[in-house]
Amino acid sequence: MFIDKLEGLILIENKKSPRIIKTSWGQIFVEGKSNPFKDVKLYPGGCREWDWRETGTDHKPGIQPADVEELLEKGSQIIVLSRGVYGRLKVAPDTLDYLRDRGIKVEVFKTPQAVKHYNQLSESENVGALIHSTC
Repeated sequence: MFIDKLEGLILIENKKSPRIIKTSWGQIFVEGKSNPFKDVKLYPGGCREWDWRETGTDHKPGIQPADVEELLEKGSQIIVLSRGVYGRLKVAPDTLDYLRDRGIKVEVFKTPQAVKHYNQLSESENVGALIHSTC
């Protein structure tokens, strides 16, 4: 994030979140990246592989507060969470509380709807997402 001070005002450069180009079972293709991701974290200015082992995430209890922390650190003001193609990935209730307590709007969908909604938001919002490509 670029910060510039001008006559006592702080201007923050708005970085766009990268669009998802295509998804298929086990693959998520993101603009500007040559290799697909299995699961991906997207945020203003970038993205990276979402490795569940980093936070101990599993289908139950689901997405953890630690999974979304990086999205907030990168400037996401809206979060889209994907529950997988069939909705088998859960979202831990404390994750929703964690985001709402910080004034962050959170939206939860199955993967196809999550991708569509995320891409729409990425045009004009500081949006972050966790996208799961299977189950």
